[in-house]
Amino acid sequence: MNVPNELLHRRDVVNELLRDRSDLLVVAGLGAPNWDISAAGDSPNNFPLWGAMGAAAMLGFGLAAAQPKRGVLVITGDGEMLMSLGALATIAVQNPPNLTIAVLDNERFGETGMQKTHTAGGVDLAGMATAAGFRTSRIVRTMAEVTEIRDLAHHGNGPVFAQVKISPEALTFVLPPADGGILTTRFRRSVLGDGSLYN
Repeated sequence: MNVPNELLHRRDVVNELLRDRSDLLVVAGLGAPNWDISAAGDSPNNFPLWGAMGAAAMLGFGLAAAQPKRGVLVITGDGEMLMSLGALATIAVQNPPNLTIAVLDNERFGETGMQKTHTAGGVDLAGMATAAGFRTSRIVRTMAEVTEIRDLAHHGNGPVFAQVKISPEALTFVLPPADGGILTTRFRRSVLGDGSLYN
């Protein structure tokens, strides 16, 4: 059990978000979210971004729009989300019920030396998502709340935004496949079926 001001551990959070995931499609922002979803278990339903910082939310939105019967979960970091704040307005206006965005907020740019991000200075990403018009948006500080976000991701009552406060810890890398062709092909097959490469 977590006390309200205690920072969560990122891999505990991701493991819970992906528990009993069924056919949930997962987009991971570059860097640590990639390693986190891989540590939870590699899956053809994972699409880890090795680059394209700032693209995770919009890629997840496009996927949710194209696959309205599938749940889509974007797991990304605060630095990455700060680069794409305009995505919150677009997503809220389009109102995809099958999209959940979980921002792992360690208040750091983990890929460039752990410099503090603007969330360390009080920037409220969840408040921005609320103002944009997300159906559900909150700052998450306990594992019980993480479970609630996980459940929302499976129930299609979005869009949902969660700013999950995590410890700025350094963890061992667990790398997903690095070949973009392999990642794209297996994800396409998983989403559209084996014959999709020839359609």
